[in-house]
Amino acid sequence: MTTTKNQNNSFSNILINILIPVFILNKGAKLHLTPQNAVLLALSFPLFYGLYSLIKEKKINFISLLGLINIIASGTLTLLALGGIWFALKEAIFPLLIGIFVYVSSYGSTPFFETLFLNPAAFQVEKIQKIISEKNAQNEFKELIIHSTRWLSMSFLMSALLNFVLAVYIFTPIDESLKIEVRQELLNQQLSQMTLYSFIVILAPSIVFLGGILYFAFNKLKKMTGLNTDELFVTQ
Repeated sequence: MTTTKNQNNSFSNILINILIPVFILNKGAKLHLTPQNAVLLALSFPLFYGLYSLIKEKKINFISLLGLINIIASGTLTLLALGGIWFALKEAIFPLLIGIFVYVSSYGSTPFFETLFLNPAAFQVEKIQKIISEKNAQNEFKELIIHSTRWLSMSFLMSALLNFVLAVYIFTPIDESLKIEVRQELLNQQLSQMTLYSFIVILAPSIVFLGGILYFAFNKLKKMTGLNTDELFVTQ
């Protein structure tokens, strides 16, 4: 039940904070929305979902906050009809900031990869920690978490670079002599292309990179604890 609830929450996060707002920004004209109304409507989804999470769970929804900032940046650039290098920088800065955050966390008491990897809903964390303590393998485990966190940060930095290169290719300069409404519509078309191609050019390599890190960490953890796959995971 817990796993199903987590999966539903993750899907809701992605749907409400990313997919729906991006769809509204891309298809605003076809929905007979002005650029201003499209931005306001797109902003409302992560804003209200973030407030809902804050009231219900008493904590800030990081994905809502990130989605809100991303939409504000995209909406502002679109409304100002600023394209080219500005969108390229915007597309690169978010994964870059996340990559920096993840890397810096490797120097703290709880590296980001430990939070991501050792999920109590999936792994028998108490059993794993007990065996690691019994085998005096705390330092080895800590090194595994730290190195995996830093490799994970590299995946975000790679994503930032790919984002920038792709954005420079897609967000070509628009003739400033055109009416601002026309320029905004052309920018929306470019934004739609960026959304489509980013899934192919950026998401696929990132998933492969992340899969490699998880595979390495998982196998290292099995050797470290002597547990097999069934013993590591929580059984329903």
